Amino acid sequence: MSGEKKQQKGVRWSVFIPAFAIIGGGALLGILKNDWLTNVCSAIFGWSLKSFGWLYQLVAIFCLVVVMILTFSKLGKVRFGGRNAKAKHSFGSWFAMTLTGGIATGCIVYGANEVMIYYGSIYGELGGYGIEPLTQEAAMFGMGRVFYNWTFIPYAMYSIVGCAMAYIYFNKKEELSVAASLTPLFGQKVKYGVWRSIIDVVSIVALALGLSSNLGMGLALIGSGLEAAYGIKQGPVVWFTLFAIITATFTIASVAGLDKGIKWLANGTSKIFYVLLVFLLIAGPTVYILNMMNTGIGYWGDHFMSWGLDPGIVGGEALVTWWTMFDWACWIAYAPLMAIFFAMISYGRTIRQFMIVNWIMPSTFGLIWFSVWSGTALNWQDIGKADLIGAIKNGIAVSGLWELLKKMPLSFILIPLIMITMIAAFSTTADTMSTTISQICTQGSSYDEEPANWQKIVWGVSIGIISVIMVIFGGGQQGVEGVKYLSGVGGFCVLPIFLLQLASTFKVFFVDKIIEDVDDVVDVEPQVLEAQ
Repeated sequence: MSGEKKQQKGVRWSVFIPAFAIIGGGALLGILKNDWLTNVCSAIFGWSLKSFGWLYQLVAIFCLVVVMILTFSKLGKVRFGGRNAKAKHSFGSWFAMTLTGGIATGCIVYGANEVMIYYGSIYGELGGYGIEPLTQEAAMFGMGRVFYNWTFIPYAMYSIVGCAMAYIYFNKKEELSVAASLTPLFGQKVKYGVWRSIIDVVSIVALALGLSSNLGMGLALIGSGLEAAYGIKQGPVVWFTLFAIITATFTIASVAGLDKGIKWLANGTSKIFYVLLVFLLIAGPTVYILNMMNTGIGYWGDHFMSWGLDPGIVGGEALVTWWTMFDWACWIAYAPLMAIFFAMISYGRTIRQFMIVNWIMPSTFGLIWFSVWSGTALNWQDIGKADLIGAIKNGIAVSGLWELLKKMPLSFILIPLIMITMIAAFSTTADTMSTTISQICTQGSSYDEEPANWQKIVWGVSIGIISVIMVIFGGGQQGVEGVKYLSGVGGFCVLPIFLLQLASTFKVFFVDKIIEDVDDVVDVEPQVLEAQ
């Protein structure tokens, strides 16, 4: 899209101003009243996840069931854009953008750390089940739980609303917005007036909080790595420097656009992921990794329903609230606007292809990634080659990774490579999300048009400032509690909208008539939106 065309698109001030005021106000409060902001976020986080944990769990199971039906039923043959639509991206690039745009730094942050926290019950995660830490059962539990938290269920949350968004936009010829995804329930009126603006503002704020959480995790992890590997003590100066580097990286990619920026960054980052997997599979305890993958899948399968329906009564707060519920809230915070990005890059694909690339393949990648990294961490902890549990206890919740990397062959190359990969991975997500937020704030935006660069920069910098503030002032026992609060608050804010999107998805696919011949559908005129 040319600069001239960008200038022709006006800003939806009814969305931009309230959303920016909330996010910018949060950043300002963090600077002036950081203790107050942290305490408020903590209170909302705790109350929402404890009071609505049952709902989060039911939503997760519902998403999984529906995406399975969409994938394997005859609905899977429906093509986005009509029978003759041609895809714009190769399968490889499509998956790369989906993988790196969706998971961000999560797989690196928790690949080795989360399983060790469970294995050692560092914050009391095993207390609810009465499992002794550092035992074989604790290891099996840890593997099963990371599979549960990081594979098919969370990606189902992304995929279900992404699939509906793509179908509603390309086949029903609605606009590309969160409000438009609710038209099967409420009709055209939901796209106009104050309710449209409220829906978009809440979605933007939720995503901004979730993205701030992800960046905060990344800053904490890279900071702890610089301290562990190079003796550079982490603190505000280090975190602000990292924030500046990451912001500059994704800003350059954003300005370059989807094809030259996001796609290039995603392809490069995904290739590094693949290289790291192969390297560690060879350098690590290969047979042990494969054995623990099988064992973990079995343990996960045995406990799937009891874990899936437990709001914390059995597993306890340390495990269910602070890990699983936090994860679900984080994925839900991303989902409404992540769905728009997934829809943008899925033209010409069938529902089945969409689910393969957005649900099955990333989930399978998660299984393999966590098998390799978590399996290696468990083995090296057991044989005394690396003390990840000690590193976490003496540092923060994400410190174990660096203890693992220091013991690896070619660690002097691997450690900076991991840091660069984290910067690239987050930059890819921040790029896609700042672009999506900017599109929501642009009048008459289309999937093949780029929003104004100044909007991308404004949103990216604002989100980054909040994450830095929460890392500095809201560390808590785990060192990353402040950024966890952001995700919990973001997920809770957008939960009502997400529930409506699920109802809309069910209606459009299982109640309404399926549209495959797009040429017969009359375009919905967008002119009225210009005033919103």
